[in-house]
Amino acid sequence: MSQEITTAFVEHYSRNVLELSQQKGSRLRAAVRVEPVTGKNAYIDRVGAVAARKRSSRHADTPQLDTPHSRRRVSLVDYDWADLIDDTDKVRMLVDPASPYAQAGAWAMGRAMDDEIITAFTGTAHAGVDGSSTVALPAGQMVAASATGLTIAKLLAAKEILDGNDVDESISRFLALTSKQVTDLLNTTEVKSSDFNTVKALAQGEIDTFLGFRFIRTERLGLDGSGDRTVVAWAQDGVALALGKSPVARVDERADKNYATQVYYSMAIGATRLEEEKVVAVACVEA
Repeated sequence: MSQEITTAFVEHYSRNVLELSQQKGSRLRAAVRVEPVTGKNAYIDRVGAVAARKRSSRHADTPQLDTPHSRRRVSLVDYDWADLIDDTDKVRMLVDPASPYAQAGAWAMGRAMDDEIITAFTGTAHAGVDGSSTVALPAGQMVAASATGLTIAKLLAAKEILDGNDVDESISRFLALTSKQVTDLLNTTEVKSSDFNTVKALAQGEIDTFLGFRFIRTERLGLDGSGDRTVVAWAQDGVALALGKSPVARVDERADKNYATQVYYSMAIGATRLEEEKVVAVACVEA
């Protein structure tokens, strides 16, 4: 069982279970394509663009134009979370910890989903009939750090890349960043600039959209090989979250643990980048 539960015993601490600061569940799940899948590996087929052929003469043969097909493989991984609550612990506490434990487990599962999605943004995608080919995010889909944090110019560059790839503007666009990058935008945007008030409202939570991107703050974004933070801009259907089994919770007695109450969660998920043209990695220096 958790060795930390004694900190909630009433003779030493408060009457309530205090939830410490943490990301409460997934922030990115609703911002990507969600695919229910069956099996350990799933394949998502794609259809590419094809050009029309100009007719050169009357009664010409009907053209045979081969529409390009390709696919991406996503592999599921299993996650578990569990903790035990002894009956004697319940007696010593003024509140039943089962509910806070269940909430903590649900939040942990959501954060694991985000970690899978973040990895898929810039990680290696698996392509081909059986997924044996690997695809990296091209350099053309990256905005260099250029010795600066996140700036309006970098946001415009990310937008230009997506627009230049003819990404349908009706598809929702998102940008994941940390609190440091919001500060960067405030510090690099002059007060007299029309952008400043927009960024200020963004930082205060009054709005969540700027330059066509819905901003999602998460402190889980990683660093690249140069130690710069990787901010990501993407179109919603450019990345897929595969759900083999959505998070499932169980609260049961464990006869083998003196009938302690076990709070348990499990899920099977995976994520992959579906289209490089719909994902842009923006490197940001963090001084």
